[in-house]
Amino acid sequence: MNKQILIISGSPRQGGNSDTLCDQFQKGCEEAGHSVTKICLRDKQINFCRACYACRKTGVCVQKDDVFDILQQMKDADVIVLATPVYFYSMAGQVKTLIDRCLACGESLAGKEFYFIATAAAGKPEMKRTIDALRGFTDCLPNSKVCGVVYGAGAWQLGDIQGNPALEEAYEMGKNIG
Repeated sequence: MNKQILIISGSPRQGGNSDTLCDQFQKGCEEAGHSVTKICLRDKQINFCRACYACRKTGVCVQKDDVFDILQQMKDADVIVLATPVYFYSMAGQVKTLIDRCLACGESLAGKEFYFIATAAAGKPEMKRTIDALRGFTDCLPNSKVCGVVYGAGAWQLGDIQGNPALEEAYEMGKNIG
């Protein structure tokens, strides 16, 4: 079955380690026959949530930035991949800012399949805090399911991910989406 896959890269660097894992995941998805869209948050204007809660009444955020289009793509996707480098054992700020802005459409993300990709200089045990924070988001979405996690451990400097087993894991995970 052909699925709509949305990959959201929180990498601030084009060709960064987490961005590279996104590309491998995408390659696997496309080879399996899925439709894939990749969004790079570094190219988007995303304001902080103002906690005005106007979106709770209208279903649409009052701010005029790139989030409206991103949220629409999230609603339309069958599968959402969230990718982030790890800073101070947590997700990159641009990823967290997008998650906070999902307040405008949280209910419409219920039942989605999610995959997480994270890269860090640290090892997998230290990265679990970041994944727990991402799970905090999906835990608020009824019936959503985290289907897989790619840990790009030991990748700090640009290009450190090359030769890392996470490259093959990301590719295989994308290829095996059912």
